[in-house]
Amino acid sequence: MLSKLKNFTRTAERMYVAQSTVTNRIGELENETGKKLFARRQGGVELTEEGELFLGYAERILELEESFIRQVNTAAKYSGHLRIGAINAVYESELYPLIGAFCRACPEISLKVSLAHSADLLRMLQDDVADIVFSYLPFKKAGYVCRRFSSDELVLLASPSANAFKGGITKAQLVSSRYLMCNFAFGEAGEFVRSLFPPRHPFGFEIDNSGKIAAYLKDGFGYSFLPRKMAEKELASGELEIVRPLDFTAPALVSYCAYKKGSALAERFLTFA
Repeated sequence: MLSKLKNFTRTAERMYVAQSTVTNRIGELENETGKKLFARRQGGVELTEEGELFLGYAERILELEESFIRQVNTAAKYSGHLRIGAINAVYESELYPLIGAFCRACPEISLKVSLAHSADLLRMLQDDVADIVFSYLPFKKAGYVCRRFSSDELVLLASPSANAFKGGITKAQLVSSRYLMCNFAFGEAGEFVRSLFPPRHPFGFEIDNSGKIAAYLKDGFGYSFLPRKMAEKELASGELEIVRPLDFTAPALVSYCAYKKGSALAERFLTFA
């Protein structure tokens, strides 16, 4: 809380404790770690480099605690609990019917589904906060299984009424157009999208959820890359159309699933794929 509010007084008020309690507890943490976690500045505090590192571990500890409590409480009602992590693009285009089939066939198993970026999902898997994850990054580590899950095309889309490049589009034309930016964190594909634009390019529109892009495209707000499977309905209905690249080529999208070796529930879930 102190890292967010950057003020001891406001932190104490938010947590309904005395300011001295906050001060003492931060002091105890700093004594225990042997490092300064906050730099005192006029009007407040800022995390030090060591504090930033400590904060990441603290958040993971809280995630583990919450996961443990949920599993303990779930055990009384369900015979098992499966924690699934996925990037939004794979969830939207691939996972929903798979999860639905699993729920219908295995009502005795409770599920928790979390959506995040690929790197965060792999961290969740290693921290035992997720049992199986679906991402665009392969995961090669002893004790885990990683296998190819699906493949897709990365296509540039626009509304037919707003597409000024019916014959195709060049990289220069794309850069000068209104591009709707979504930070997919795809790995190779994400690097490809970012490489099309100059460093620190000022996008007129940015959003952090690929599932929300199609609505803006249909309303004629500009152009954007999406996995083809995410836009199949809009392409079939004619609400969106593919804009052909002329002097650049989009890479294929390959997704992977990863889970700990010996995870019977993860293996069972994948039989529905």
